[in-house]
Amino acid sequence: MKQLIYRLFSTLFHWLPIKQNKIILFSYYGSQYGCNPKYITEYMVHHASNPFDIVWAFHDPEHKKTPAGIRKVKTMSWRYFYELATAKVIITNYRMTTGFRKRKGQYYIQTWHSSLRLKRVEMDALESLHPAYIKQAKQDAAACDLLLSGCTFSTQIFQRAFWYAGEIASFGTPRNDLLLRPDPGKRHDILQQLGIPKHHQIALYAPTFRKGNSLTAYQLDYQELRQALEKKFGGSWTVVTRFHPHLIPQISKLVKTRETTDATTYDDIQELLFASDVLVTDYSSLMFDFVLTKRPCFLYMSDLQQYVQHDRALYFKLSELPFPQAWDHTMLRQQIQMFQYTSYQRKIAAFQNRIGSFESGSASEQLVHHIEAVCYGQKRSGRREAI
Repeated sequence: MKQLIYRLFSTLFHWLPIKQNKIILFSYYGSQYGCNPKYITEYMVHHASNPFDIVWAFHDPEHKKTPAGIRKVKTMSWRYFYELATAKVIITNYRMTTGFRKRKGQYYIQTWHSSLRLKRVEMDALESLHPAYIKQAKQDAAACDLLLSGCTFSTQIFQRAFWYAGEIASFGTPRNDLLLRPDPGKRHDILQQLGIPKHHQIALYAPTFRKGNSLTAYQLDYQELRQALEKKFGGSWTVVTRFHPHLIPQISKLVKTRETTDATTYDDIQELLFASDVLVTDYSSLMFDFVLTKRPCFLYMSDLQQYVQHDRALYFKLSELPFPQAWDHTMLRQQIQMFQYTSYQRKIAAFQNRIGSFESGSASEQLVHHIEAVCYGQKRSGRREAI
């Protein structure tokens, strides 16, 4: 019955005129105000040359804080289908649902949700995808007008594995603009929201999600990590944890409040990366964002063989990555103690050169100029790669 109602709303509102300056945005289907759509929005609000009617779709709009002047709508409501059908530009960081039907005259921008991946995705990981998702991905790719890329390596993945033959913009990744523009005041605000003293240094532990019910791979000795960092780098440290949303029901088993500050429900992971002095992760693409800060990133992968065999194959050999790697707590402590900034900086520079990074801190600016051209007929600017 719901699907019938959704189809009815979609058909009804498709007869209404498209509003040329209306933009509708989503992040992870409406679960958060974050990722690339957030940073595109905030650049648009503060710097766009032309006025835009900006709408965000959320599952729970009343609990989401957005800049003044932005309208919010509840996903899958009648108002949602109205806003979606009458927007000129649609922006998301994930595949649209199968019920989405793009109208003639609309412009759909897919920002994706990473600048580069370690785990293989889409057609490169076909055996791990559900048939329903494959259908959804193909429909999404057919509707897409522009796909954003953070580096040459990612562009090659998009061309090969995304069922997509349209335009790819080499602007960089909007959410990474924050990491390339230091703002001490913002860091203080983030720490204040987390309840962490401003003089503390932050170690962010942000592992990727695993299939199955085992929590063993997420078990990290937070006290030992903090002590190792204090011994190596000095000062006072706080360990902040950020787990996948699917693990929220298990947080009490993963987090000891006296040893760490949990930020799993914090909307914007990019702000956590911005505020952190060290990142500890495993197979997450966050490593490729954090590398832009040039701060230490350590990979803790206690289940490497099992993960690669049963979950996803990887795009890179571990020896090709510039990050120190550990398989257990002892090795992680040793890697921290042996860390050398000079050699690390040299390795990350070589890696960035190898992948052909487009990140310059101006991705949002370039994309907003592009959107203004789409909506207002102005001359487009910025680097683009057409397939």
